[in-house]
Amino acid sequence: MSRVFMLGALAALGLSCVLPIDAAEKEQKTVPPALNFKMKTLDGKEVDLGRYLGKVVMIVNVASKCGLTPQYKQLQDLHEKYSEKGLAILGFPCNQFGSQEPGTAEEIRQFCRANYGVTFDMFAKVNVNGEQSCDLYKYLTALDAKPKGKGKISWNFEKFIIGRNGEVVARFAPATKPDDPEMLNVVAAELSMK
Repeated sequence: MSRVFMLGALAALGLSCVLPIDAAEKEQKTVPPALNFKMKTLDGKEVDLGRYLGKVVMIVNVASKCGLTPQYKQLQDLHEKYSEKGLAILGFPCNQFGSQEPGTAEEIRQFCRANYGVTFDMFAKVNVNGEQSCDLYKYLTALDAKPKGKGKISWNFEKFIIGRNGEVVARFAPATKPDDPEMLNVVAAELSMK
């Protein structure tokens, strides 16, 4: 019997009753579009990105054999400095730019850990441009997020910042380092929101 029907029937009889709210109903949250995707980790486990709602999320397409690969160190430094304050960095390996991410999931994991000590969340290899682009990147690249604006991903290490409310608040070009003052200001401003 539905809760609404039961309350209506009790009211018709002149009775009142407080019914407990189902735990699932209480937990139910509306997930904003930017986090309403399921993606696979390097281990092949499916993760609902809605789990990051309430955090500041940085989404980065990464590669192991790129001139920008040393940005892994800066991303890891940010992770270590701000993860307890609510920053979540999500790395998405991509082999679309100069075939600079040819490795298997295990090779990518080992490379990232051995060379940069990466402990932030890493996901399975994806396409970020074209017809084979994953749905997450189709969504992200359609947004006019400043300072870069909308359009195709131009190279490895392009960064999207999603605020605690689940809205995309910024997009930075690949050459913009994770410790760039403009990017850090955006991250700090979003982390300060509760």
